[in-house]
Amino acid sequence: MDYLVGHLTQKEIIMSLTKQTVVDQITVSENGIILYREATRIMEDGVQLSQTYHRSSLTPAQDLTGVPANVVAICNTVWTAEVIAAYQAAQETQGV
Repeated sequence: MDYLVGHLTQKEIIMSLTKQTVVDQITVSENGIILYREATRIMEDGVQLSQTYHRSSLTPAQDLTGVPANVVAICNTVWTAEVIAAYQAAQETQGV
């Protein structure tokens, strides 16, 4: 659709804004703690306008409700009975 503005003709521009949240980093520490980072990206017609980060950590045997599926899959693989027992024993030794 064309609009007449003064002596200029201007085309109507329709843009698409989207928000994407992705897990872009997952780290497994020696004691079984899982660290992950979620990136939230604001996109306009496929071009990234901004990006923010949120970092989280999970300890062995922690409740995984609400955790992204790909992070849960890593936790379920890493957190063997031995890893959970060693983590809990270390916490008791430290008086936590």
